Amino acid sequence: MGWKEAAEPVLTRIPTVKRPEKHVPFKRKLAWTAGILVLYFFLTNITLLGSAGGEDMFGQFRSVLAGEFGSVLTVGIGPIVTASIVMQLLGGADLLGLDTNDPRDQILYQGLQKLLVFVMTALTALPMVFAGDFLPAVPQLQLGGLALGQTEVQLVMFVQLFLGGVLILYMDEVVSKWGVGSGIGLFIVASVSQSLVTGLLQPTTGGFFYNWYQIITGQIEVSIFSSEGLNTLLVGDSGGQIIALATTLLIFGIVVYAESVRVEIPLSHARVKGARGRFPVKLIYASVLPMILVRALQANVQFLGQILYSQTGEGGTIAPMGYELSWLGVYNDAGQPVSGLFYYLAPIYSPQDWMWWAGAASQEPWMVMIRVAIDLVVMIVGGAIFAIFWVETTNMGPEATAKQIQNSGMQIPGFRQNVGVIEKVMERYIPQVTVIGGALVGLLAVWANMLGTIGNVGGTALLLAVSITYKLYEEIAEEQLMEMHPMMRQMFGRE
Repeated sequence: MGWKEAAEPVLTRIPTVKRPEKHVPFKRKLAWTAGILVLYFFLTNITLLGSAGGEDMFGQFRSVLAGEFGSVLTVGIGPIVTASIVMQLLGGADLLGLDTNDPRDQILYQGLQKLLVFVMTALTALPMVFAGDFLPAVPQLQLGGLALGQTEVQLVMFVQLFLGGVLILYMDEVVSKWGVGSGIGLFIVASVSQSLVTGLLQPTTGGFFYNWYQIITGQIEVSIFSSEGLNTLLVGDSGGQIIALATTLLIFGIVVYAESVRVEIPLSHARVKGARGRFPVKLIYASVLPMILVRALQANVQFLGQILYSQTGEGGTIAPMGYELSWLGVYNDAGQPVSGLFYYLAPIYSPQDWMWWAGAASQEPWMVMIRVAIDLVVMIVGGAIFAIFWVETTNMGPEATAKQIQNSGMQIPGFRQNVGVIEKVMERYIPQVTVIGGALVGLLAVWANMLGTIGNVGGTALLLAVSITYKLYEEIAEEQLMEMHPMMRQMFGRE
């Protein structure tokens, strides 16, 4: 008996959101999407019962991983993304032996991925509660008529984090099946938008408009004739943030432009004379979503470093199992790596991480340049690799696309109506564009991080938010078109 037969009774019994049996009206889709978005914001404002504060270990990745530190949704979409990485790697290496075109194997694949999300949620929540001071628990808690000690409080916090991770999984599933777009994309846009609005409007130091109010009224003195004054005006969080604003606007413009750059393959309907269309192969064909996988991988590496650091007490060198392994990393009092392997593997988060000539980075210039180079390589190469995985596992590859075109009754003018012929035409464009687009997105993400953004949302998060919003706009327009012309739903297999 193979593993599929042994695991099938378990995987098929995991609760799942049922797909709609017939077409869901557009207004109802919008209602489901809006309802889940309201629930998401509601859950991010529910503080963990028994928590005594703590420091966000995923602080620099928070916009990408969504969620809110100290709330029920502290783990965010991290476990979902990590499980997706594992499944993509296993599927890409054909170690699962599952054919995603087979309905039975599709159910097993989805069940296995969901089970893996549960495991990853538990593995993420456990060290947050029980290791170091990431989420310290109050010593005692009175819960109804029960007096809970610290260990019991930690268990209560773990259960809350686990349930939050499970909730966000099913919220994503509801949006994907009954709403517009995907839940993961919706949560990222919500998190990034909140950070952007806060970065622009907050009436404290760090808010863009408030900083300029202080500069204009003379509360912040800036001299354009000194390097320190220019640095404050252009880069500093407590200054003008001119470069951050320019970078934010440029990212918006570049992503919208890149989404419009495409190779359009002409199509004609085999049975309906005069019915023509085009299949667009966009420059960012795999979308920006594979960047979540790269950043999640980096976040997990830094998470491991933080756990090791937490076992050494305040500051010092990581020394697991009693051996001093200084090459792994040395951490400062703020819990950030300042040298060693974990320093070089840490992404560039802001201009302060690499502008050594402005006194922002305390490391030697050669150390900073090595870190920048590694971040560039990881993001560019990782972006290209995960883009390929993404295309193949989401049925966007040449073979799957050719079958979709064939099943819709369309064909490429001048070529025989054959799946193999269509696939060969698609192979001229899709693989190359996928690699170029993935690498370009990785380069843009590092560039945006190096220059800084409004609200410190991070280059990857901003890229994701703009791209997801653009695709959401396209999907809403398509849904409205299908609603107005029901025949188009039948032509494109939506019913």
